[in-house]
Amino acid sequence: MIENKASMGVGQAEPEDLVSRRVSCDGERATVRYVGLVPPTEGLWLGVEWDNPERGKHDGSHEGVQYFTCRHPKGGSFVRPAKVRLGVDYLTAVRQMYQIDTEEVMSKDISVLGKIKDRGYESLPSALLSRCEVNGPGADGEIRKTTPYVQWLDMSRSLLSCWEDVSAITQQLDELERLQLINNRLRLPSDVSAHCQAFCSLRVLVLNGCDLTWPQILECAPMWPQLEDLSVQENNVTELQRPEGVLRSLKSLDVSCNQLVQHSVLTLAALPRLEQLNLSRTGLSDIRFDDAAPGSQTDMFSTLMKLNLDGNNISEWCVVDELGKLPSLAHFSCRGNHLVSSDGNPKTANQLLIAKLGQLVFLNNSEILHKERRGAELDYIKMFGLEWLKAGGRSQPSAQFIGQHPRYLSLIDKYGAPEEGELKKPKPFALKNQLLKITFVFPDHADRKPIEKKVLASMVVQKVKGLLYRLLKVPAADLKLTYTSPKMLGTEFEIDSDLKTLQFYSIEDGDQVLVRWS
Repeated sequence: MIENKASMGVGQAEPEDLVSRRVSCDGERATVRYVGLVPPTEGLWLGVEWDNPERGKHDGSHEGVQYFTCRHPKGGSFVRPAKVRLGVDYLTAVRQMYQIDTEEVMSKDISVLGKIKDRGYESLPSALLSRCEVNGPGADGEIRKTTPYVQWLDMSRSLLSCWEDVSAITQQLDELERLQLINNRLRLPSDVSAHCQAFCSLRVLVLNGCDLTWPQILECAPMWPQLEDLSVQENNVTELQRPEGVLRSLKSLDVSCNQLVQHSVLTLAALPRLEQLNLSRTGLSDIRFDDAAPGSQTDMFSTLMKLNLDGNNISEWCVVDELGKLPSLAHFSCRGNHLVSSDGNPKTANQLLIAKLGQLVFLNNSEILHKERRGAELDYIKMFGLEWLKAGGRSQPSAQFIGQHPRYLSLIDKYGAPEEGELKKPKPFALKNQLLKITFVFPDHADRKPIEKKVLASMVVQKVKGLLYRLLKVPAADLKLTYTSPKMLGTEFEIDSDLKTLQFYSIEDGDQVLVRWS
């Protein structure tokens, strides 16, 4: 219950000053909650609440007496003051990290990290002090004199106790644009308005793993008037509230790895300049823009271009249709969800995503090529053509069909309506159902007669070239393939990847493959 190992002490700090201080002990960080005696033992003890509750042993009590409280029933311990470290001030951490020899600097120009020259720390563009146990600013005004041009400051996993400690450092860094405070535990400021000047140039702020709620983040937000990029991964963010009068400059927000209340996501639409939103691993299964009818655009998130929904519980294709209402969405990622096509093929599922989201340029971080979009959209027309005909077809499809396939009519406008003859009901998987009758023709060699073959739709181009090598005795590497379809007379489509299947290129029964070689 009580730990009593020897280690580096707390220096000159008075015991009464230790409550609420941040300390480190054996590589773990904690907050001091109690300073005093713990009978029947003798001497002074510190009651600490660990950042990592698995490090603790109890809830702040000993032999029936409650000395302090913890949020976690096993998050506390008693340790001797000599065992803990209180950290160092900002400039001490800088000197320990970069260790510039001032005599050498005065005698000649040197380069540290490629950018520090002439006069020691004065040209330092970044101070990367993660795990350096920074606890405060040190002597008044010395930071401004010593590191005046720092633009990027990383004080992750520090021993800073409160936002006032952070502000006391950043107010001396007039050029600061990027601040990382990952895995800190900072008490909220008593007067937020008093610290706005300390962060007036800040553009990027990373607060991952800081045990913050969304209301606490909004409470602090007035301190960051120019903020453009905010990351709050792995906090205690659950129900989002509408940002009122704050974060007006925000372009990128990352709330991934927080278990969000689903309906509250729409409150983020109040951010007028938001371009990127990361909602990965937040437990989402649905999102709705009820202000817009199927196939039309929502007024919400008008500037949003990039959306990440990886690792969620999305399983309904109607959610994808809702995302199609976003007017500016160009980059979308949704890996690790439960969106499944009728054939269970992940490639088909990707084709459905491409067809349903007509404005997408990138899917799952891969650029959507023109031929890939064309193939996906043509397949989509055929895939749901029978439903379209049953729902009314050319006359006027039912509202139910339009709700399920909001892009279908625009795709018909783009490619033309499907013919009834080509809309066959899906057949169960069998080898004969996967065979395509292909005619190979040789436009540059008039003496060669066309060759008709039955091949699998799942055959990769590389194997097709192997077949042609056996027929023509021309090395596969020399072969160049294209194809034509009777449905698109006069158009020749390139087959440019040996690793793709015929099905990928939307090659169908009766198509011609044109074979050329040098």
